[in-house]
Amino acid sequence: MTAFSYFLGHGATMARRLTRLITLSLAATALALSAQGAVHADDTQRVVYHVDFADPTRYSATLTSINNLINDAEQKLLPWDVHLVLVGFGIRFATDDPLEGTPYAADEALDERRDELKGRLQTLIDVREVKVHLCDVTRNEIGLSEDKLYEGIGLVGSGVAKIADLQRDGYAYLKIQ
Repeated sequence: MTAFSYFLGHGATMARRLTRLITLSLAATALALSAQGAVHADDTQRVVYHVDFADPTRYSATLTSINNLINDAEQKLLPWDVHLVLVGFGIRFATDDPLEGTPYAADEALDERRDELKGRLQTLIDVREVKVHLCDVTRNEIGLSEDKLYEGIGLVGSGVAKIADLQRDGYAYLKIQ
């Protein structure tokens, strides 16, 4: 007696149970694979860096971290998609404007390093294809004209919303301390 004739001989109930069990098992496997594939469809290094601080040394460390991440991806022959989101005090690193009379006014430490930091950021944008976003809420708060921003910096309605959107899309969140 074959398994098929056994099921036919013992009624359709057992066959329905087995069919349901197989269907549920296949559905669960497909769902798990689908969820895993939605976040990790490939080996791209997806990272969003958050800058909301005033310290030029900490910002320099952020730029170094971005460069190190991309160097590692290159060595492993992996693609990358890196975003840098500037919020609040991060606006200090998006313009040459001294921002006098605002909470974000440049200080001596920033003035001493501004050219170096600007050059490193521009290299990351132009050569390493890092996407840089400035929170438009911050820019509007102090009335800074868009034409005073460094080339290659895009505006987003809300910096924290941009970070949340990227994290929802599977980007790792990094904030250098």
